[in-house]
Amino acid sequence: MIKGKTIAFLVAPEGVEQVELSEPWRAVELAGGTPRLVSSKPGHVQAFNHLDKADTFPVDMTVDDASAAEFDGLVLPGGVANPDMLRTDPKAVRFAKGFFEDGKPVAAICHAPWTLIEADVVRGRTLTSWPSLRTDLRNAGAEWVDQEVMVDTAGPNTLVTSRKPDDLKAFCQAALDAFSD
Repeated sequence: MIKGKTIAFLVAPEGVEQVELSEPWRAVELAGGTPRLVSSKPGHVQAFNHLDKADTFPVDMTVDDASAAEFDGLVLPGGVANPDMLRTDPKAVRFAKGFFEDGKPVAAICHAPWTLIEADVVRGRTLTSWPSLRTDLRNAGAEWVDQEVMVDTAGPNTLVTSRKPDDLKAFCQAALDAFSD
């Protein structure tokens, strides 16, 4: 259980894969935690079901007003556009990097490791991701594996990664385990 813990979900204003946001969010709530949506802009974020617009979700705070110190862990949902936008936003990258500096658990799925590459926190770590990130992760000094979920504890924090929406059950369980430590 993660009762009493607050977990940040870092999402760009547009392009997050809805199921990769909503399923981990629900898992955190069911485990007694408090999920909080952090984005680079206030208002709402636009989620997608692959390439089709889906629901919008209210932003709880912006990266300007948030710091890793306020949270017990971080979830980075995927989709292609979401992490591509985040990795070009220095404040979002600094926010994500703060969890590694503070030794707090991070869970990233699909294309989300792009943000971690930009934060320069994957060197020496073992990750999985959407297969098209394999070369990017290797070039950034990570070992890439093709498996449903990878839990890496070799660095200053626990890093949980998964490849795709089909891996969400294993991803959510591994993330909750990491957040409960």
